[in-house]
Amino acid sequence: MAEAPAVEFSKDISELADKLVGLTVKDAQSLVDCLKEVHGIEPAGGGVVMAAGGGGAAEEAVEQTEFEVVLEAFGDKKIQVIKVVRALTSLGLKEAKELVESCPKPIKEGISKEDAEKIKSEIEEAGGAASIK
Repeated sequence: MAEAPAVEFSKDISELADKLVGLTVKDAQSLVDCLKEVHGIEPAGGGVVMAAGGGGAAEEAVEQTEFEVVLEAFGDKKIQVIKVVRALTSLGLKEAKELVESCPKPIKEGISKEDAEKIKSEIEEAGGAASIK
């Protein structure tokens, strides 16, 4: 297997890359804020992506902002659960029935925690079982 050719970078680029890798999470967030406010640059994806390095940077947990509701079971009131799934997803009767019968299946993805809890409670009121992931 042949090795990839080495790419050479200028001294300035190498030094900047070393500084970026050594940033703490707090410093990286300050950099993002500075780029937004001073230079008008909005980072892609809305956040900072950092590689884990040997610099001993502390890891911080990222709060989950997007959730999915998964239909776990339809219970003994399948028709009511199908009606709720149809209303939540705007699927046709056949598609909603297939989704309900093939659980566990995600019903909604990429939604807020409040919306996920509301959907879960609607499914449970109809006699089904759901979970939020």
